[in-house]
Amino acid sequence: MVEVGEGSGVKPTAEIWAKLAVPLDPGYSDIEIRSDETVVCSEVSSSSVEKREWCKISRNLDLVSATIRNESSYTILADDAAIQNEETAIIKCGSEIIPGPDREGYLSYRFEVMPFPDSSPKQIKICVDVEHAKCSICLSIWHDVVTAAPCLHNFCNGCFSEWLRRSQEKHVCVLCPQCRAVVQFVGRNHFLQNIAENILQADSSLKRSNEEVAHLDSYASIQSNLVVKAGKRQTRKRIHSLVEEETELPCPQCGTEIGGFRCNHDTVHLQCQACGGMMPSRVNTFVPQHCVGCDRAFCGAYWHAQRVSVSDSHPICSRENFKPISERSISRIPFLAHEKNRVEQDVTEKCIRRMGRTLQDVMTEWIAKLNNREIDRTRMPLNHAEMITAETHLCNDCYEKLISFLLYWFRISMPKHFLPPDASKRENCWYGYSCRTQHHNVEHARKRNHVCRPTQGNNV
Repeated sequence: MVEVGEGSGVKPTAEIWAKLAVPLDPGYSDIEIRSDETVVCSEVSSSSVEKREWCKISRNLDLVSATIRNESSYTILADDAAIQNEETAIIKCGSEIIPGPDREGYLSYRFEVMPFPDSSPKQIKICVDVEHAKCSICLSIWHDVVTAAPCLHNFCNGCFSEWLRRSQEKHVCVLCPQCRAVVQFVGRNHFLQNIAENILQADSSLKRSNEEVAHLDSYASIQSNLVVKAGKRQTRKRIHSLVEEETELPCPQCGTEIGGFRCNHDTVHLQCQACGGMMPSRVNTFVPQHCVGCDRAFCGAYWHAQRVSVSDSHPICSRENFKPISERSISRIPFLAHEKNRVEQDVTEKCIRRMGRTLQDVMTEWIAKLNNREIDRTRMPLNHAEMITAETHLCNDCYEKLISFLLYWFRISMPKHFLPPDASKRENCWYGYSCRTQHHNVEHARKRNHVCRPTQGNNV
């Protein structure tokens, strides 16, 4: 049976971006693919007008490849790989596709991506939420944007210049008006200024009046990159209010010596990602202040080592948010495990129960293997993977990523007889852990094992 293909449901005026060519038989026409999703039909016989859907081809975001889905009840071949009903595969320019289970009796198509009609460079459009392009002082779209460092918050030049002037008159150091971190440097940001101008062009209702702009420009004093120096405290006859004290003292060690250390006007402060509180940035302390997995700052371990407890004036987060791997425990399989494939998570949970063990027992064993460098860390989804040991401090998010990574190796190394019967009989998915179908097609997730390395696709 020879099958002739054609695209269906396509506007004839649409641009052709790909085609299925028939290089070995010039008697048949190529199938032109015009829409981003095209269902390909075939004639049942040369004398019949009946059509039958045999595949759907969807254009991928990279614009040079596509996803083919088997819409027929029988196997089709793509680059000699068998695709069952409702299964998908990635095809690229030059891929050979046969609308049947073997080469005999079926046409051989070659997938070809058409060249772009316009190869000139195109501008990349950046979408920005308007609320994220507003100055936190005046609450309007940035005007003549400046960026404060090291916190990297952005303000209008006039707004921040006035804040800077008043801060240096009244306080020892200049604090960011948005996060209260000590500002050490400020400079104009031309990139963000272009974004602000594009927003105002798109929505003129967000523009300020000419009088407002002129008034704002009259305050602007930052013309180039500026190192912010500590100001001089003025002598005051009245007692500082509690609000002023909190503004001037970002952390408990500002103004008070604790653990042999006291902040001065040059001390750079870090903002905790868990509680939002501040702590001094100290490079000469043995207590970690940054998570090795994500490089974010967390204050729990630092203030615990300084024996500082929670107070009303300074937020301090729980030590449970940031502590060594060896001191942590786990009672449930993380949502991220097995690429968020719930079927594989259930299989792993059943395996652990069949072994008469707990998740914590298994993880203790595999953390020891990690510590002894018995595991390949190439795919570990954490920064500085080679530095991580059982004594490394991690935040809660990074700890769950580590557990998910170790659960993959636990399953990879497990003999098949430990798997539940329905799971042990499954064949591996060609795309392994990188399969995109496993996330939205439960039937495919049950039918194929995805805790394996890819044998096809970009991750091979």
